[in-house]
Amino acid sequence: MLQPNVLIVDDEPEFLETVAERLANRGFSVETAQNGAAALEKISNQIFDAIVLDLMMPEIDGMETLKRALTKKPDLQIILLTGHATLQTGIEAIKLGALDFMEKPADIDALAAKINEGRERRIEMDEQVRENAVRAALQKYGW
Repeated sequence: MLQPNVLIVDDEPEFLETVAERLANRGFSVETAQNGAAALEKISNQIFDAIVLDLMMPEIDGMETLKRALTKKPDLQIILLTGHATLQTGIEAIKLGALDFMEKPADIDALAAKINEGRERRIEMDEQVRENAVRAALQKYGW
């Protein structure tokens, strides 16, 4: 089985490095980005099982990055992470399609479990797409 592939996005270099190292030590393949624009570029070019996205970032904040990322790839599993959590922001993120909303400092085991949950959801969504394609092909040819 391949390592879960995760993108961590945060404008705080020390936090980014610490979380990336701790997840790598738990067997995750980790990519990092320090802002929303860099994250969107990586999302366009790579497949990630989950994305951990800081809410408060300069220029393109986490909520806008979430919207743009899901427009590009609706099956992305995005976990918003913030030190400035409010219930309203969490609800808005979930409504926009985020997998979850967690507060900093996040428990690394809880974050790893949520990333694995995202990976499982993405795999299920991929399998559903393939099944639908097979059904459509069978129906098209009358089989």
